[in-house]
Amino acid sequence: MKNKIYTWSFLLTLGLSGLMLSGFTTPPPSHAAQTLPEFTELVQAYRPAVVNISTTQKQAQRRFDLRKHFGMPDLPEDSPFHDFFRQFPFFEEEGEGGIEKFETHSLGSGFIISEDGYVISNHHVVKDADEIIVRLSDRREFEAEVVGVDEKSDISLLKIDADDLPTVELGVGEDVEVGEWVLAIGSPFGFDHSVTAGIVSAKGRNLPSENYVPFIQTDVAINPGNSGGPLFNLDGKVIGVNAQIFSRSGGFMGLAFAIPIDVAMDVANQIREQGHVSRGWLGVLIQDVTRELAESFGMEKPMGALVAKVLPEGPAMRAGMKVGDIILEFGGRDIHHSSNLPPMVGGSKVGSRVPTKILRNSKSKILYVVIDELPADDAPRLAGKGPSDTAADNRLRLTVRDLTPKQQEEYELEDRGGVFVEKVDEGPAREASIRVGDIILRINNLEVENTLQFKQLAKELPFNRAIPVLVQRHRNPLFLALKILE
Repeated sequence: MKNKIYTWSFLLTLGLSGLMLSGFTTPPPSHAAQTLPEFTELVQAYRPAVVNISTTQKQAQRRFDLRKHFGMPDLPEDSPFHDFFRQFPFFEEEGEGGIEKFETHSLGSGFIISEDGYVISNHHVVKDADEIIVRLSDRREFEAEVVGVDEKSDISLLKIDADDLPTVELGVGEDVEVGEWVLAIGSPFGFDHSVTAGIVSAKGRNLPSENYVPFIQTDVAINPGNSGGPLFNLDGKVIGVNAQIFSRSGGFMGLAFAIPIDVAMDVANQIREQGHVSRGWLGVLIQDVTRELAESFGMEKPMGALVAKVLPEGPAMRAGMKVGDIILEFGGRDIHHSSNLPPMVGGSKVGSRVPTKILRNSKSKILYVVIDELPADDAPRLAGKGPSDTAADNRLRLTVRDLTPKQQEEYELEDRGGVFVEKVDEGPAREASIRVGDIILRINNLEVENTLQFKQLAKELPFNRAIPVLVQRHRNPLFLALKILE
């Protein structure tokens, strides 16, 4: 009996100890769980300012005429088959198959920036639309007027006839930090006011088709229909306009891009004030600095924007910029990649005087550029080709020929010379990606005048060191890195 009492006492003590121990050893909530964001208040406060945009385009196309394409004979009116075949639209007699009219529809998103009905969306959402309907969260619908659009930034400004509308609060795109939480509200696939969240993956992204927008990259789920909708930070402020996704399937794959709200509002304000958008213009053609080119210019690492051409009478030429200069800073901001420069220049005020740091002959220098307005078409137009004397260079393994005066005029090279690449054999030139049809303008930072001078310059090139070569290819200048091995 006593042994049983001792046994029960021991078990009871062990059980109480276990409970106490488990109470003290229960792990506290993780730091991640404590800091997960709460979006409900933000959504309730600002979802009413997000709108659904539906567009209608009226189109027409000619019907397919079976009689014409299959050689079917015309049927007389008294034929027993005449009335039978007339019931089919592809046998109509109007023109060549008749005209068929139809409508196409598309969906997008937008957000209200003023109580009197100004709405921001994407240009591609309303492009070529004959009718634009804006639907609010309370299910009211308004026909929208396009105040203006800007294709380069993919921004459109719309106006609806309404007052006392809910509006979003605007943030500052430049204050965005990589890793911070963001939230998108839009109408993916027509599902109104859908909310998705994620983080900022990167900022200052430049896409091939958009040179003037430093995109905010996120992993927020963005799908067709989200375009034009707002991207919020945790403070409830709009920091971007959702615009594009990168996808191999047509759906979301974790790569979404938003236009910074600073860019969008600058465009919208210019449209309201002057009816069009003005952008700064530097007047240069640039390319990225690769590792090989950095070595050829004596740089420790690749960075900056390499000037491949200075356009005549442009701001850069007036400031003394030259081909072969490497732009390292613009307005006090570093240029890590050449794609960083166009948004900076485009966002500069016309007439402003901007300090620009360049690298020339391995020495840094400050130039002051007075910004002009971007012309409608600032791309150089190069064309033409003609025969002349040839000269072969065995060290580079290529054959070049002189340009005729007519060619120089056509290629806008009257004051620059250059030689035309006629043949490229296996060797240093081919390894440097020099191609037949290229026009060599500079080699080792020296201008090429003609074939004889080029051959002499080629003989003096150093071994085992990358040197820069400037060529003209497909209407554009391009720097290449050439290395001759012993």
